[in-house]
Amino acid sequence: MRHRLPAVALATALALSGCGLESANTSAPQAAPAGIEPVPGAEGAEVVVGTKNFTEALLLGKVAVIALQAAGFDVTDRSGIPGAAPARAAMLDGEVEVQWEYTGTGWLNYLAMPEGIPDRQEQYEAVRDADLANGLTWLPPAPANNTYAFAVRSEAVGELGGIDALSDIAALPVEERTFCVESEFATRSDGFEPMLEAYGIPLGDPQGVPRENVSVLDTGAVYTATDNGLCNFGEVFTTDGRIPALDLTVLADDRAFFPAYNVAPVVLTETLEQHPAIADVFARITPLLTDDVLQRLNARIDVDGEDPADVALDWLVNEGLVAPA
Repeated sequence: MRHRLPAVALATALALSGCGLESANTSAPQAAPAGIEPVPGAEGAEVVVGTKNFTEALLLGKVAVIALQAAGFDVTDRSGIPGAAPARAAMLDGEVEVQWEYTGTGWLNYLAMPEGIPDRQEQYEAVRDADLANGLTWLPPAPANNTYAFAVRSEAVGELGGIDALSDIAALPVEERTFCVESEFATRSDGFEPMLEAYGIPLGDPQGVPRENVSVLDTGAVYTATDNGLCNFGEVFTTDGRIPALDLTVLADDRAFFPAYNVAPVVLTETLEQHPAIADVFARITPLLTDDVLQRLNARIDVDGEDPADVALDWLVNEGLVAPA
């Protein structure tokens, strides 16, 4: 979901991208101020909001557009940038001024650091401090942490001895240690094999996880296969709407293997200096964005087929942040 790229591929893509972005094909509905109040001096001030082209990014992009418009800014909506590298390039080139991003993505992919930081606050502070040199300011992140995880169908939790954490897998019979993963995760240096090593059940070991116990599938198929019982443990993203829709239970990463991927607004430092109230607008929004909230909102789009802009407006209205226009 976060469209991660190896550092070399990212650098190549950055060199080839960053110009000629077009406005989104769909527009965000107008809203009136409520909890988010008009900002003095915002009227007529132009702000460009960009997003990558996947469900959660489009949803959060519309949240930003509607909220900033309610605050009085003249917002250009450039939702749906095709991929992480062009989205990053758009910010570095100044074509996009505001964009949601994930702390782990910024640290590992954009800044090419060798390993992530599991502690959420430490990861945020590290990427915030490092990216200032690129003219980007990371505002405080949301509680939502869209990181990797493994889930099990809820009806099987009891059958597997009440399993609730990844470390519990080692106590299961080898034949029950079955996994569904996507190909990219299966080969990452911070992915499947290192995770199994960290939890003491190495891949390819007859007493760990035999290779025949692993199914490599497309991302969407992992969720369905896990729900259907093809495997006991499926690789998921923790804010994905298919988790509640399919009644999957996410296992705790009790050895803190996976890096933090909290979502945060990123603003061009120059823009933020001109309009510091942008930070105040997001300060009303980000504390409300939890894993559960994003799961529900993502499900309304991916499962129920609703439009991201409509879901964004409905949520902002229900939270009292804006009012229908």
